[in-house]
Amino acid sequence: MAFTLEIDSKAPDFKLRATNGKEYSLKDFEDSRYLVVFFTCNHCPYVLGSDENTRQTALKYRSAGVQFVGINSNSANTYREDDFDHMVKRMEQYRFPWVYLHDETQETAKKYGALRTPHFFVFNEERELAYTGRALDNPREASRSGSHDLERVLQELTEQKKVSVKVTNPIGCTIKWEGRDSHWMPPEATDLV
Repeated sequence: MAFTLEIDSKAPDFKLRATNGKEYSLKDFEDSRYLVVFFTCNHCPYVLGSDENTRQTALKYRSAGVQFVGINSNSANTYREDDFDHMVKRMEQYRFPWVYLHDETQETAKKYGALRTPHFFVFNEERELAYTGRALDNPREASRSGSHDLERVLQELTEQKKVSVKVTNPIGCTIKWEGRDSHWMPPEATDLV
């Protein structure tokens, strides 16, 4: 099996605590037509540079039944600002239109094969993976992006069209794995294309 979830794979389930104090699993989003699960954090400049673009995309496609779910899997022992308390403060400050979940054990990141922050996984109505990779080709400076891959995918899905490009390489900081150097990646983790 590849490190990262492969196209057409079923969405792996999870049970994670959100910044609102509730626990969520996949069944909590079953009323949504499409699901965007993305791995994010509090400190990465690629996340900070593209969060407002992600917000705009989430709001644009909300009425089409698209639900966004952010997951922070970073080790707080590697980056203290990625701990749960900072997640809560970040959501209070920015009020992003997604549920923000804490993957403290990093098990969900392993199930999905998250490579970077941000890394997007888009699931269709059957919760099969339709797209994985980046949202933008320049997430650090979103306004300078020439390719808006996530928006293209959601447009194609919501119009019942075939997804034209299903895999891109996520662009961002590496996941901060517990007990590892901040730039470490599992040896089986590779570029997607």
